[in-house]
Amino acid sequence: MPGIMSVVPRRDPLPELESLYRRDLARFVRVARAIVGEEQGARDAVQEAFTRAVEKRRSFRRRGPLEAWVWRIVVNEARRRAASATRLAPPAEDVAAANGHPVVDAEVRAAIAALPERQRHVVFLRYFADLDYAAIGFALGTEAGTVAATLNAAHRKLEHALKEPAA
Repeated sequence: MPGIMSVVPRRDPLPELESLYRRDLARFVRVARAIVGEEQGARDAVQEAFTRAVEKRRSFRRRGPLEAWVWRIVVNEARRRAASATRLAPPAEDVAAANGHPVVDAEVRAAIAALPERQRHVVFLRYFADLDYAAIGFALGTEAGTVAATLNAAHRKLEHALKEPAA
């Protein structure tokens, strides 16, 4: 019939979600732990986020990468859990080392923990999840340029916080 658009069925993202979960669970937990502050809460946040992603998978419109959509859900769930926590800390050395990532010393961890929330999340997603600016922007609901500016501001604050005191 003229004027009626044909509806193209969307591909079910469930196989992609399962693959993403199997491939990147450790990365998701590492970043969630950085936001939540402890391992079990992070694992629970990731499990809840993937459960939510599976339940809402038909609402994924493919306007961005599936991975970034899942990161948004994980970060939001971790934020929700962190809101009731008393502290926020980046991943501990044992977690980083166990996952084959560089150990972050206590001074750097403290400097990252002191960053404003948005800067902290951008740092986590860039350096602990290894996402590019576009994926971080999608995950946090902002533009890639805003991610770049936020990361730049975080770098400046970290540089200032970690500067050697003048002798």
